[in-house]
Amino acid sequence: MGEISYGPLMLSIKVAAIATIIVFLTGTFLARIFARKNFLGKTIIEAFFLLPLVLPPTVVGFGLLILFGKDQFLGKWLYDYAHLQIVFSWIGAVIASTVVAFPLMYQSASAAFKQVDGKLEAAAHTLGASKWRVFRTITLPLAWPGLLAGFVLTFARALGEFGSTLMIAGYIPGRTDTIPMAIYFAVEAGDMQTATFWVIIIVALGFSTILWLSWWSNQNLRRFTVKRKGGAPRNV
Repeated sequence: MGEISYGPLMLSIKVAAIATIIVFLTGTFLARIFARKNFLGKTIIEAFFLLPLVLPPTVVGFGLLILFGKDQFLGKWLYDYAHLQIVFSWIGAVIASTVVAFPLMYQSASAAFKQVDGKLEAAAHTLGASKWRVFRTITLPLAWPGLLAGFVLTFARALGEFGSTLMIAGYIPGRTDTIPMAIYFAVEAGDMQTATFWVIIIVALGFSTILWLSWWSNQNLRRFTVKRKGGAPRNV
């Protein structure tokens, strides 16, 4: 094993962080709308949102390649007018991670918003609170545990994305070599020591993320249980 470049680590964190922010904002926004609205075609749209969960990552990557290829309408438009090349770039890796991680955030956010008692929101509206104030002071705090869980799982999923990223971003050292890519191509080259190093790194990152989420969930459950039993400290 030669000297290891930490470029894949930094790129993976960069790609996962950007994808997580995009997914958190869009997933939360759409889940909030769909949790309170019923309309014709809602089930079909939600099924489309969750489709990347059941499709092979290579199929997702192929679809993105069709959308953003330089010879395709959207890809050509972005390249000609915005000077953005999606294919074989780190931006393509962000898009791939965003698409495959979106269902996790959407599911978590949707479940969190559905558990919020609509009567509390209605009462606040009756008292004159604006929609934004109701969301900020009632809906968001009550749904926050589920939203945070979705945020953490989204980051972990984006960090480990491989199949669709390989299809649209390829493997270009220094440009698109995320940790999963580095592992795969190190094994292909017979460099098992480098592959083992990156496997340890990504397992440690993923395990730490899930461990923290589990700890945080247990802490909040314990606080909730204490409050329900009347065990919270009282001022004398």
